[in-house]
Amino acid sequence: MKNFADALVTRIKELDNPTVMGLDPKLEYIPIDIISKWIQEYPNDNDTSAAEAIYEFNCSLIDAVCDIIPAVKPQIAYYEMYGIKGIEVFKRTIDYARSKGMIVIADAKRNDIGSTATAYAEALIGRTVLTDGIEEVKFGADAVTVNGYLGIDGIQPFIDVCKRDGRGIFTLVRTSNPSAGDLQDLKLEDGRTVYQAMADNVDKWGKVLIGETGFSSVGAVVGATVPEQAVEARKRMPNAMILVPGYGAQGAGPDAAVASFTKEGTGSIVNASRSLMCAWKKREDLKPSDFMKATRDEALDMRMKLTYALKDRKYV
Repeated sequence: MKNFADALVTRIKELDNPTVMGLDPKLEYIPIDIISKWIQEYPNDNDTSAAEAIYEFNCSLIDAVCDIIPAVKPQIAYYEMYGIKGIEVFKRTIDYARSKGMIVIADAKRNDIGSTATAYAEALIGRTVLTDGIEEVKFGADAVTVNGYLGIDGIQPFIDVCKRDGRGIFTLVRTSNPSAGDLQDLKLEDGRTVYQAMADNVDKWGKVLIGETGFSSVGAVVGATVPEQAVEARKRMPNAMILVPGYGAQGAGPDAAVASFTKEGTGSIVNASRSLMCAWKKREDLKPSDFMKATRDEALDMRMKLTYALKDRKYV
């Protein structure tokens, strides 16, 4: 069975593009023509018309970049807020992305312990036993984001599924939100910060899932908004695949986004969500119906900027 980290590293290398497209849909991101089409199709069913508009938008975005971007990252909250139909679109989006050869990282940031953590792990990246005793994959993502701040008993069930099914996890270490430092930068008695202690845990937890590429399927989330700390986190987690949020709409540029990459320019993948999904809103030269071209152009520009940033590292 192929190691998740190996599969991700291989796909990044094949496309020469260490980026992941976040799929965090809101109706306001979608061109009005798509929304109007589904309102006409389901005039008395707002839930279905909204869900189908989101699904069409997602599929179009995937079609626009599946040959240049290796992975997508649907954030489950954006589907949950549309109810049952939204959850169905989450699953359908995962299936469609995988059918196009993309790796899927479910952004769920799950956090619990014992049997509940096992249930989360099996639901998102594992298998569920049904009444006839047959195991069935439900959501079928390749990897999931998790919150490790409950300790190893909240993470071990995910690691067990990763080991059994060749899946992966990305554990929150140093996040990109403005108030992250209120907790994650606090000093412990031994002199480490909280995020440094979490990085050390991720490094330890990941030893059992290091693949042939030298990277572990127990990865980390390290934001691009504080690049000096990203450099420090990489030193503490030399084998971790690192998911990098914060690029684009959250304010981080390409130089900061590549801070957690290894000296060889590998080991991390940079997420962009709104800057790709809403690229059409910034293009006065294009019609809203040309949103796929706008997203593809933005993706190509992002790849070029990251490539140049890796050649001229400003944070080492």
